[in-house]
Amino acid sequence: MRKTWKLPFGLGLAVLVVAAAAVIPRVASAGDGAAAPAAAAHGMAAHDMAAMAAHGAGLEDELAQVRRATARFHDLDKALEDGYELGWVNGSGVRIVTGCVAHPTAGAMGYHYFKKELMDSLAVDPLQPEVLVYAPGDDGKLELAAVEWVVRGPNSNPPGVTPPPIPTVLGMQMHILVPPPGPALYLMHAWIWKHNPAGMFADWNPEVTCP
Repeated sequence: MRKTWKLPFGLGLAVLVVAAAAVIPRVASAGDGAAAPAAAAHGMAAHDMAAMAAHGAGLEDELAQVRRATARFHDLDKALEDGYELGWVNGSGVRIVTGCVAHPTAGAMGYHYFKKELMDSLAVDPLQPEVLVYAPGDDGKLELAAVEWVVRGPNSNPPGVTPPPIPTVLGMQMHILVPPPGPALYLMHAWIWKHNPAGMFADWNPEVTCP
């Protein structure tokens, strides 16, 4: 059974957590009593989103390449065969981000499928996103909606890059949505397979809902 994780107002990325690991904001799910301190913003600031929207207008060719590189993953089985798996096992051996990630007011993301070898690397390749994001369709079937580039930060588990410089992708700085005691990962979404009225590179999509 899939789990749906919803954040209290004002929190950022909702992810699966074992409280002792202290890696995730508070989530709500039947049968789950784990909780961790919350430390996350709603998402990128409005001026950052505006700048990204302006920059993104010139990225049609680059985004088309990303679409071509990930088109085969509309078939979830193909993604699994390629090494993507639901959630990510952090340095403490805890698999996090296994539920449907949702925000109470901003929308949702969906289910995150991580590729371990790309997470292990600290490099960013636009054509090899670390994460594939699947959103529930009208029939409940998961549909590829977005890609997400992820780089471990200095306070992630295990630690990763220590800026400066801040990691970038497609000429844009990545950002940490959930700082310590959360996962503290640099990330960037691109909603290349599902329309997002909030913007191509927004964290949350108002048109995505979790079951």
